[in-house]
Amino acid sequence: MAIATPAVDTLPRSTSERPLFTWYAIIALAVVFVGFAPTWFLKPFLEAPELSALKHVHGIVMTAWFVLFLVQARLVATGNTAMHRKLGIAGTGIAVLVVVVGMQAALASARAGITPLPQIPPLAFFIMPVGEMVVFTALVGAAIALRKRSAWHKRLLLVATIAMLAPAFARWPVVGDFGPPAFFAAVDLLIIGAMMYDARRNRRVHPAFVTGLALVVLVQVGRLALAGTPLWMDFARRVI
Repeated sequence: MAIATPAVDTLPRSTSERPLFTWYAIIALAVVFVGFAPTWFLKPFLEAPELSALKHVHGIVMTAWFVLFLVQARLVATGNTAMHRKLGIAGTGIAVLVVVVGMQAALASARAGITPLPQIPPLAFFIMPVGEMVVFTALVGAAIALRKRSAWHKRLLLVATIAMLAPAFARWPVVGDFGPPAFFAAVDLLIIGAMMYDARRNRRVHPAFVTGLALVVLVQVGRLALAGTPLWMDFARRVI
């Protein structure tokens, strides 16, 4: 699942761990589809509200990231490293678009007074996508920097991808009703599941998973603590 060049690692590679990345890529796509089917994927067949061009672009970019993640996982699993390397360059570009378009979409929604959770005011909810972009940028940036250490590289990308599922979980009927603690917990449980698989296959939990989960939880707790506070609301008003 490299984004850039082929990874070189000093540790022996285990083919037994490859299904983890394929299955998680499929799970991620399923989570996204369920979350956004009513408003985007199945919009032509449902009486959903009209969306701006920016939101359509955002949907395309995010879907492209999850699809590319699956394609890259399968290329690695089948040994097609040449195509994997070529698509890695495109992956870097898509990652940049995820952040740029994601922030633009978040700003536009906040300015328009739109929030997916009625119980959270738009300016307070604005901290949610901001936090997601911070986590995604940090993890993907670290993965690119460590692209020659494949064990770190692919696990950091997996955590970065899972962390981006919070908006989809927030739109699930039951999960979304309980607010941020619920969809944050759903994300964390997926990461912990990957860590358990890792421990079973490799007899240890790789530090990339530990580091990634620590960052994800730290930013989650930070958002819960800051959202709605005078400090955040003043910052959000200035930015918007």
